[in-house]
Amino acid sequence: MNTANFKWTREPKSYRIENDKVEIVTEPYTDLWQKTYYHFQNDNAPVLQMETEEKFFSFVVKTDFAQSHQRFDQCGVVMYLDSENWLKGSIEYENGEFQHLGSVVTNNGYSDWATTAIPVSVKSMWYRFSRREDDYCLECSEDGINFSQMRICHMCEGGGKIQFGIYACSPQDSSFKAVFTDMRLTECQWKAHGEQQQD
Repeated sequence: MNTANFKWTREPKSYRIENDKVEIVTEPYTDLWQKTYYHFQNDNAPVLQMETEEKFFSFVVKTDFAQSHQRFDQCGVVMYLDSENWLKGSIEYENGEFQHLGSVVTNNGYSDWATTAIPVSVKSMWYRFSRREDDYCLECSEDGINFSQMRICHMCEGGGKIQFGIYACSPQDSSFKAVFTDMRLTECQWKAHGEQQQD
């Protein structure tokens, strides 16, 4: 992919962009979250995205977060439309024993968070973000070949032109370098589901 097509939403102080690699050094107290559970709102994480009106496609990226070390340090794939409508998939560091592989979907100003615990020894992850009109699928893979579904969701504001790409942040007093490689666009790998009849 041509990284020249990507634009910043909240450009970080420290980053590096090459043809096949993006490095982001996170800043403390940066995050994406809206209201749910404890009414906290934070909308200041750096996001690097490209625009498209294409209705069917998949975007793949490999993330490396070997330097993450503080609770909630994270990096991953994102579709950020505005402060109240976005989704992300990432691994969030928790402690020296485990971390959370998960996703957040924010529709109309309310976030959710779906996670599963994985070993802290995992220091890289591939993500595949797929679009079918205004529905979306997030998948992950440890080898870039075999992907597992993380979430299928509908985005209320996701039917027209969208922006998608990568992000990294440190919600607590922390900083680490996130590395993104192997970005590519493909035909939609999330196939139509035609096996069930509607009511």
